Amino acid sequence: MVIPDFSKTSFIDQLGIEERAAGFTKRSLKEHSKLNGLLLALNMIDLTTLEGKDTEGKVRQLCYKAMHLHDAYPDLPTVAAICVYPSMVGVAKKALGDAGIKVASVATAFPSGQSSLKIKKEDTKLALQQGADEIDMVISRGKFHQGEYQFVFDEIAAIKEICGTARLKVILETGELGNYDKVRRASDIAMYAGADFIKTSTGKIQPAATMPVTLVMLEAIRDFYYKTGKKIAMKPAGGISKAKQALHYLVMLNEVLGEDWMNNEWFRFGASSLANDILMQLMKQKTGLYQSADYFSID
Repeated sequence: MVIPDFSKTSFIDQLGIEERAAGFTKRSLKEHSKLNGLLLALNMIDLTTLEGKDTEGKVRQLCYKAMHLHDAYPDLPTVAAICVYPSMVGVAKKALGDAGIKVASVATAFPSGQSSLKIKKEDTKLALQQGADEIDMVISRGKFHQGEYQFVFDEIAAIKEICGTARLKVILETGELGNYDKVRRASDIAMYAGADFIKTSTGKIQPAATMPVTLVMLEAIRDFYYKTGKKIAMKPAGGISKAKQALHYLVMLNEVLGEDWMNNEWFRFGASSLANDILMQLMKQKTGLYQSADYFSID
């Protein structure tokens, strides 16, 4: 694989990206397509708890919720994964058992990334030793802004090497990158360095995921696939809390990357409140009535 010169700027048409992204929100979906989209979006969610106050009980509750979404609606799919800190991976693995739900873990000094590579490697190894199926790492944004693109590349490659069969999601923290040109450059660095997913955000910085930023990243994935034949997955995270938003993202995904990416192997939502809104919409489809949000657990 030929590694490009990352110092060369990709000039993104800001107005064009924003107009195209806005266009996806104006599509209307028939009821059958809407229902299928809601079920697909639910199956793409990484249910997440990433707080300093996380306890083993809170993580077990999140896992219980993930395994019992179908109680009110028996035909529901599961969510894709539970995402927790490395110290909670073992708790989640035990709670989920053979439910078929993956355990993802943030690592590499999440969310700031401000630590040494040695510590980032140990953080990653801890998560993997506890049984993590997926690792969500953050890039060193300070190094990126200093123009040290080779440093960022080498760090991602080093973490990917440790991951082995575990899939690596590389978080760009797009809210700190500044513009679409930098989002495109960071996406390219991550993919060429070995990322299995590129992910918008930690959820700790605003703005988090937006449709224009996600569109830039989807187009980067498309172009990388055309050049290398290698598929890369996408994960917008943070700020996607409504089912209607999720459907807009799926319309965009389908039109940019096509049906091959329309499953949770190649696309995820990093969200927790989104699951509740989808459940409310599905119950409306089933019963004709909206249920109160109080009927669904927050965690």
